[in-house]
Amino acid sequence: MVRDSVRTFVAREILPYIDEWEEAGHFPRELYRKAAAAGFLGVGHPEAYGGQGEHDVFMKVAVSEELMRSTSGGLVASLGSLDIGLPPVWKWGSDALRERVVPAVLAGEKISALAVTEPGGGSDVANLRTRAVRDGDHYVVNGSKTFITSGVRADYYTVAVRTGDPGFGGVSLLLVEKDTPGFSVGRNLRKTGWWASDTAELFFEDCRVPVANLIGPENGGFFCIMTNFQMERLMLCIMANMTAQLALEQSLAYVRERQAFGRPLSGFQVTRHKLAEMATQVEASREFTYRVAARIQAGEQVIKEISMAKNLATTVSDRVTYDAVQLFGGMGFMRESVVERLARDNRILSIGGGTYEIMNEVIAKQLGL
Repeated sequence: MVRDSVRTFVAREILPYIDEWEEAGHFPRELYRKAAAAGFLGVGHPEAYGGQGEHDVFMKVAVSEELMRSTSGGLVASLGSLDIGLPPVWKWGSDALRERVVPAVLAGEKISALAVTEPGGGSDVANLRTRAVRDGDHYVVNGSKTFITSGVRADYYTVAVRTGDPGFGGVSLLLVEKDTPGFSVGRNLRKTGWWASDTAELFFEDCRVPVANLIGPENGGFFCIMTNFQMERLMLCIMANMTAQLALEQSLAYVRERQAFGRPLSGFQVTRHKLAEMATQVEASREFTYRVAARIQAGEQVIKEISMAKNLATTVSDRVTYDAVQLFGGMGFMRESVVERLARDNRILSIGGGTYEIMNEVIAKQLGL
């Protein structure tokens, strides 16, 4: 039922306009309210604050898969930025902070973003440099963030800062609100893909944030960030698998109708075998992702397996989107072609949420190496 509901929503509210939104580099803010009213913006978040419940992993999978049928990874990333920005607030924020922030975001009235990555840091979260110094009942924050999804128009930012010594033990999380003095948002960054997603630089210059906006214990923010990664990486697996699935579907339709040398492309064995291999890879990756999702649903720690699943899914989506463009030929290089967008959007998936190389390091450590 959820899958059908989201598919209908995408067909009615997104697909007729997605090409226009991609070229514009953003989509209407009203879409957040519509998604909330349709009942799926809050999937994965507590019922107590207006969500649909945080424990049904496969409901979240279904929503994410159907949103990807919008053909725009950027739209899905920005519409879903609450899924990485909000959980730390409702898991570890004070009651007052939860009540003030969470319901408004889940209702689509406010936008939430996560701000961890820094210009010189990338994946090295433990060594972030944005500094927050306690001054009475405020923290004074100085530093900057970059590549922040929904960073341009977010209202609430869950920001990783350094409150203590170097290393992971000195990291805290603060909730920074848009109109906070000393906080400013830079330009909307121009990207290879994810065009419909606003991506920003953030600047903190003697930014005074109330101590009441601390999320979790002081110097305990690294743990809060890490516990969020399991679901974030699962969602990136879903995005990669659906990117590949959509590229496969587009390719299957195209080779049946495209004529070459007096017959459809599907009449050539080399084409059929390529598509057979693409379909096999997509199926294998999706099933592995579902298996890992089932273990998450069962409450297991799957640090190694989710890292493996992300690397497998993004490797498959790399290959399948590449092959799809090749099958389309020149049309695959045209912006009017869905596979052109899929290929562009795909490139970020093996970078975001932990790079391919970082995932291999995680896997190696879990193997005792």
